[in-house]
Amino acid sequence: MALFGLGKSPAPDSVPAAQQAPFFAVPTGGRGAFAPVEHLLSLVVEHNCSDLHLSVGTPPCVRMHGRLRKMETRALLPEDLEKLVTEIATPGQLDRAKNEGSVDFAYSFRERNRFRCSIYLQKGTLAIAMRLIPRKMLSLDEIGMPPSVRSLLTLPRGLVLVTGPTGSGKTTSLAAMLDIINRSASAHIISIEDPIEYIHEHQGGIVHQREVGADVPSFADGLRRALRQDPDVILVGEMRDLETMETAITAAETGHLVFSTLHTTGAGRTVDRIVDAFPAHQQEQVRVQLASNLRAVISQLLVPRIDRPGRIAVFEVMMLTHSIGALIRDNKTFRIATEIQTGHKHGMVSLEASLVDLYLAGVIAREEVFAKAQDAEMAAQLLAGRESTRR
Repeated sequence: MALFGLGKSPAPDSVPAAQQAPFFAVPTGGRGAFAPVEHLLSLVVEHNCSDLHLSVGTPPCVRMHGRLRKMETRALLPEDLEKLVTEIATPGQLDRAKNEGSVDFAYSFRERNRFRCSIYLQKGTLAIAMRLIPRKMLSLDEIGMPPSVRSLLTLPRGLVLVTGPTGSGKTTSLAAMLDIINRSASAHIISIEDPIEYIHEHQGGIVHQREVGADVPSFADGLRRALRQDPDVILVGEMRDLETMETAITAAETGHLVFSTLHTTGAGRTVDRIVDAFPAHQQEQVRVQLASNLRAVISQLLVPRIDRPGRIAVFEVMMLTHSIGALIRDNKTFRIATEIQTGHKHGMVSLEASLVDLYLAGVIAREEVFAKAQDAEMAAQLLAGRESTRR
């Protein structure tokens, strides 16, 4: 019986010892056979890893506190991946991965744990990425969301976007928002997700969750059909294409509260990303629509902690005001950051202020402030001002 554990290569000095991955082992099969996937998933759950990566030519990898760690075992072979894939995917899902290049779905493990799973082809062989979905629905306070965000959850209509890079916690934040609406309002909530991650039970409202590929063919089609299903609130997992963006804006304009995500950072860049997706002759109209219907952009990042193991979310919050609406309409989005800096009374929070506050509280390292800030000069000014106030 062989054992394998996380590689113990030294971590950079900036990573506290408490965050460095512990050694752990699991039995593998005899005669060189690889451990069943359930052993790998058990390690992910037990050690609170966020992701598991399985690929030909390298040992299994896990992500802990944002850092990849390779397990101490032999590299995976093509036949290992073929076997591991059959343990988590249906024949139909495996066919889609091989014929279309990838397939995404949710996978339940030992009833209490769910993973977002992506099986895909790379260099002609299969690979797997699995993300652990937290069992507990986090509250907005636990996430660290600015209090002003709660006011968005009672809006009668409009578009609210949560943005940030992959793995920054957008899905978790949106799930927490929907949970509050579901518990506190008599609302019909429809979500279109790929795949469904957090499960929402019917509470004060009713929730219908539709999965792309299983219940609807695409985000755009699911959103278009949702408009005929009497929704009050619509969640679109991601605005991936022009049709989805166009339909989401129309839904917000016609009396629905719509939540969605984009892989952007910063409110100005988010507006530009949407407008630039449209043909030139439509862009002016889209700016006018966004100026009236884009209620908020919440941008978030995850930053390594130094006070204890793990990462913490930092936020930028833009709320729609007359001034910001005018900037969007007049194609002056580069000035939105300044409005956010001075918009505290409207519930706005700048990313730079979030970073500086966490650094001064001893939660994140000083270098993270400047590495993650959108405006390093502004971050330096804020930091200097607050440090001088504390003296």
